[in-house]
Amino acid sequence: MEYLKEPVKSSQGNILCCQCGIPIQPNPANTCVACLRTQVDITEGVPKQTSVHFCKFCERYLQPPGTWLQCALESRELLALCLKKLKASLSKVRLIDAGFIWTEPHSKRIKVKLTVQKEVLSGAILQQVFVVEFVVQPQMCDDCHRVEAKDFWKAVVQVRQKTLHKKTFYYLEQLILKHKIHQNTLRVKEIHDGLDFYYGSKQNAQKMVEFLQCTVPCRYKTSQRLISHDVHSNTYNYKSTFSVEIVPVCKDNVVCLSPRLAQSLGNMSQICVCVRVTSTIHLIDPNTLQIAEVDGGTYWRCPFRSLCHPRQLEEFIVMDIDRVRDRKQGAGAGMRSSKHMLADTWVQKTSELNTDQQYHCRTHLGHLLTHGDLVLGFDLANSNINDELVNKMNPHEVPDVVLIKKRFDRSKRLHRRNWKLKGLEREKEGMDTDEERYNRAYLNVSQYYASKIPIESDTDDDGAPRISLAEMLDDLCISEDATGTEG
Repeated sequence: MEYLKEPVKSSQGNILCCQCGIPIQPNPANTCVACLRTQVDITEGVPKQTSVHFCKFCERYLQPPGTWLQCALESRELLALCLKKLKASLSKVRLIDAGFIWTEPHSKRIKVKLTVQKEVLSGAILQQVFVVEFVVQPQMCDDCHRVEAKDFWKAVVQVRQKTLHKKTFYYLEQLILKHKIHQNTLRVKEIHDGLDFYYGSKQNAQKMVEFLQCTVPCRYKTSQRLISHDVHSNTYNYKSTFSVEIVPVCKDNVVCLSPRLAQSLGNMSQICVCVRVTSTIHLIDPNTLQIAEVDGGTYWRCPFRSLCHPRQLEEFIVMDIDRVRDRKQGAGAGMRSSKHMLADTWVQKTSELNTDQQYHCRTHLGHLLTHGDLVLGFDLANSNINDELVNKMNPHEVPDVVLIKKRFDRSKRLHRRNWKLKGLEREKEGMDTDEERYNRAYLNVSQYYASKIPIESDTDDDGAPRISLAEMLDDLCISEDATGTEG
């Protein structure tokens, strides 16, 4: 007799299916998978086709009962929204996997592949894969209904500036377009002294006010009016108004500071020139090149106004110029500008060339001016200034002329301009040329017109800066032709 040295391996035997008779592994139902599927359908009760509602105006999907969600195609958010539509039907089965099946974006169909499991016939677990088709149905959301009505709003931002020009609003328009702050705006209404922005919610209006505070020096007041009141649910419906006032000082304005404010800024002269307005007012002293910044809070505590508006600037011709170097600063003086150069200048009005009347002044434009250049300035000696601070100054400390900016040949610049600015949906006028030149770092070049482009450079023949071709092509959209239409 021979003995087996190795242990005997036990193997499980096969049984015959009770339906078709093929050998299968033993299971609680004693039935093969094919026969089991013919008898039991675990996906029964799960709809194979349903619908989702989509707003084509704001591109959001409806999540019942009344929530609208922003979802991209084949995203996790859209998959979760589709599964919530089937949540009640999938409660009787176990969801194993879910994923999208690619469809054409314009087909208005979303297909989701689901894998589910369920226990059937005495403990047997059956797994099945099937596809659910979602039909995209168009439906306008409540917010878009209100926008299309054009008469519904819950908050308005009233932006005002007490000036005779609109350079600040053109500058704000480009910043709003750059940062896309106008996306939630229902409409923009232009009035004689400012703009009104209408919003469907108070939160969007508050974001606009915060943006204005970070962009320009301003102050604001709020008010609200009760529209309706539900005594049963204790809810109130208000309309809110935000009144924003921008400081009435713009670029290239001549201002007169109060003695207290001038001393706090580093013993500056009271007569200063505004060289820039951002979130603060940037001032320069044309006698010493001393610079200072005045924020909105400081301005409203010690207000000052412009002594002249752009139409009061007169044209002068530079007769002689002597640049001042190594000027010593006084005690307590602040920072000096490194972008400007101090110069003693003798100028004469172009309207008085037949006379011998010349004016001497000290200017901060020594790095730009040469003999024979044209320059715009404000004649303080022959002007009737109705300002309390100027009247209290020592007459010997008031300069005869304050030079503001160099004048370039306008005809050459307009001939070489091959770009156009974007604008909000409202009536618009042409922006001031020098304001465009200063703010060109913030501008959005919207359209590029095919023409003969001269030599690509940052300056013209007479030294006037211009936008180069490479800078204009940064915002060029290839999907649009030269006329701005799709092609």
